[in-house]
Amino acid sequence: MYSWGENALGDSGQTDGLDLDCQLLSERDILSVGREITAFVQRNEERTFYLRKRNTRETKSFLLKEKIHTLHCGASHVVVVTVKGNIYQLDCRQPNSNPRREHLSNQKVVQVACGDNHSVLLTQDGQIFTWGCNSSGQLGLGNRKPSTRPQSQLALAGIPLAQIAAGGDHSVALSVSGAVFSWGSNRRGQLGLGDMTDRNSPVPVRSLHGKKTIYISCGAEHTATLTQGGVVFTFGSGDFGQLGHNSDRDELRPRLVAELWGAPVTQIACGRYHTLTYVASLKTIYAFGHGQQGQLGNGLTTDQNIPLPVHLPTEHRECGLRRILAGENQCFALWSAVQGPENCSTLEGIPTIDDKTVNKWLSRCNSESRETVKKEITQLFSSASCINGSFLRQSHDRFCRTRSKTSSLDLSLVRQTFEKLARNEEVLNEVLSVVLKHLLPSLSPVAADVEGLWVYLILPELIRVLPTQNTRDLSLAFAKAVLPHVDMQALWSELPVIFFKSLVKIFRSVLSAFLREMRTECTDDSDWKLKLENTAILLHRLYEVNLRSGTKIEDSNFYNSEIKLCLRDLRLLRKKKLFMKILNLLSQYPEFFDMESKYTIFKINFIIVREASVNPFEQNSLHVNRKSLLADTLHLLRNVSRNFCLPLQVKFYEEYGIDHGGVSQEFFSILAREFHSMRPNLFESFEHSSPVWFISKVQCDPDLFWWLGVLCGMALYNFCIVNFHFPLVLFKKLLGHKPTLKDLEELSPVEARSLNNVLKEEEDLVDQLDLDFTAKGHELVPNGREKLVTKFNRCEYIDAYVNYVFNVSVEQQFSAFSKGFSCGCPNEKWKMFVPEELLAVFTGNVNYEWEKLRKNATYEGYNADHENIQRFWSVFAELSEQQKKNFLSFMTGSDRLPVGGLSTVCLKIIKANKEGPDDYYPVANTCYCVLHLPNYSNMETLREKLLHAIQFYEEFGEQ
Repeated sequence: MYSWGENALGDSGQTDGLDLDCQLLSERDILSVGREITAFVQRNEERTFYLRKRNTRETKSFLLKEKIHTLHCGASHVVVVTVKGNIYQLDCRQPNSNPRREHLSNQKVVQVACGDNHSVLLTQDGQIFTWGCNSSGQLGLGNRKPSTRPQSQLALAGIPLAQIAAGGDHSVALSVSGAVFSWGSNRRGQLGLGDMTDRNSPVPVRSLHGKKTIYISCGAEHTATLTQGGVVFTFGSGDFGQLGHNSDRDELRPRLVAELWGAPVTQIACGRYHTLTYVASLKTIYAFGHGQQGQLGNGLTTDQNIPLPVHLPTEHRECGLRRILAGENQCFALWSAVQGPENCSTLEGIPTIDDKTVNKWLSRCNSESRETVKKEITQLFSSASCINGSFLRQSHDRFCRTRSKTSSLDLSLVRQTFEKLARNEEVLNEVLSVVLKHLLPSLSPVAADVEGLWVYLILPELIRVLPTQNTRDLSLAFAKAVLPHVDMQALWSELPVIFFKSLVKIFRSVLSAFLREMRTECTDDSDWKLKLENTAILLHRLYEVNLRSGTKIEDSNFYNSEIKLCLRDLRLLRKKKLFMKILNLLSQYPEFFDMESKYTIFKINFIIVREASVNPFEQNSLHVNRKSLLADTLHLLRNVSRNFCLPLQVKFYEEYGIDHGGVSQEFFSILAREFHSMRPNLFESFEHSSPVWFISKVQCDPDLFWWLGVLCGMALYNFCIVNFHFPLVLFKKLLGHKPTLKDLEELSPVEARSLNNVLKEEEDLVDQLDLDFTAKGHELVPNGREKLVTKFNRCEYIDAYVNYVFNVSVEQQFSAFSKGFSCGCPNEKWKMFVPEELLAVFTGNVNYEWEKLRKNATYEGYNADHENIQRFWSVFAELSEQQKKNFLSFMTGSDRLPVGGLSTVCLKIIKANKEGPDDYYPVANTCYCVLHLPNYSNMETLREKLLHAIQFYEEFGEQ
């Protein structure tokens, strides 16, 4: 061991002398130098540590009952860690004091670091404990209250830590993937956060992300970090040049020590106001900073602000450097005759789960070592830090903090490990028990950084390999623990598809199992709402991630088939009220429902809304003339008070039809045709045969758009199909979705094509297009005529153009229409549909699979083999496509199909018992899709009567 600077050990026979050059000392196994004291352990004296106060010859010894593992000095106190992980503290300011044991509830300590007047411990399960002075928040407990006993620091809970360090009044921690956290005093920028504000809790040093930090060291008011590539960054106080930047300026953010560039540094150590670095390839220690006590080892007593070599004896070149250490005003270098890796000292860290450990558990499980296995499983799986530090990607370096939030985590290794554990049921059950009883209850609702959240990516792989009966309990506990962490959505977005899909499948299965139990066993679980809601919210967040990520998996992966069974059996359920509550809760998450289930919920809620609004003094009827239907309708809507929650009842003048749905359907079919006569005043088509959109006028009649919205809402509420030729973007806006350039393609393919060309144009040619930020003579942004479209702002231009067409130019018109629509459709479950589904429900289906009409047909007075029925279907097969649509209008009031297509149209053919049947026409009951078909004597008569009926179908009555 060599020493230089202020003589801290007195080996050279001096009390206050200075060693300006390196002096050979007897080796100490363990050594730490504080501001006023030096402590060390002599070789082969494993239970005794020695303490020497500054400026005295006196050295005291203290004998402990346990072997000493390590020790560290503060300004005037020393903390000793034994091999068993116990800790003792000695306060040297108190005369004749002896080491006092600090109790941590059987927590084994693996590292210790001391500041001037505070101490930091790292335990084997990854927890940090701090105590002492807290004037600047250096304990990281979220306050400024001092503590005389070690307190657990929850802020870094779950972060797999590799190292801790302490400066004068600040503290720093390093994670296994290279993330650096700092807290405490920051008056000189020693926390590296870009400011001089103290921190009461750990904060990530963002500037070091991606730097692959592997070691940290603290001085009184400065900090140094070392990367895997051998690059040194320093920050904080630079009064004496201790930052090595050829100046005495403070640095508020980490700055590379340029003078050390080129030769990789392998070790660093900070003294109080100076810094040491070691370059193994050159066998040279470099020092910079305060040098008035000779602590720079160059034979001088001056400060220096750039790294210069320490004058080492030549014999050291035959040895390997084990460790460099810097104290108050002195330095030490421990060399070994045995050549080895000359990098930062190997620090004992938290234990981790690896393949060797798992194999050991599996082989011991059936032997006498079961208790040992249980103890190890408890130790590892009860600690989020241990779990998070166990599955680093092997292709990366151990310390490999990168921009990606999950890149350091090897999920394939996680899956492989749990699949191996699943081979032994006893081991797997023990892991499950520990996770449920110890790990999940201990997880903090707040994570300091992304590494603390890795456990939520790891645990689903445990759930995946569990037997079905054990999945639910762990999944529900997992959901409860993960929900407070909104940052998880960023992690989930980066998951590979196979793991993301697996996560969705797990919780969709849990939701299904819960619903199945409620449906089949009718259990009365008092906690059902919380459990169901937690699972639903988790799945909903995964769905949102899927949307924002550009659909990682198909939406159908979120559909829950059990919901459809619940809806089918709703009338049979003994606890119908309970299930209605469940369905009402789940309907907040429409992604769980396929379109058919959403439509069923829409129908169920229609009944609920209708029954809740029954009032004998209110009505919702329209008595109109076919020839002036639109004018009559608007007049009645404006002048007669009505309750839109009640079913619509339409009556045509001089017609006998009673409205059970069919008359209303024909009313809206006629209304759609009349709408085109007044359309030019309200809507326009950008191109021939394209859908219609609001006319963008400065002045508009909001009242007319309001009532048009009401009529559209009434049609939807009353399950009537109406085709106003609206584009998909209208339904997107009704549902609060943002229009895109793709929506413009439907309205105006030419415009959309031109805008797409702007995006695809070569960068150098965009400026030559001579486009400005205007559309149709209107400025898209303030002073848009003066703002030219360039290669840098063309995306902004496209967004502004689309926004103008669909939002700005029609704001008044759409706002009135939207409010009217909501008024006309008080059944708010329409908001469950996605835009494509709402469009299909509103405008109907045109996928005519005519064979399904015959397949689903039923008969009364006839059977499928009856001669008249065979004639009917033969004639139907001869009809043209338009004639078949006319028949559909004759039977249902619309030539468009409801949700589900023709498979949902249940045609019923009833024998019309008439004397002289050849004199009568077929009669349709449009409300119930019933055809009263006389038993004609021959096919020609049937053909004639049927064709006449479907040609003149637009009246109700038997005239």
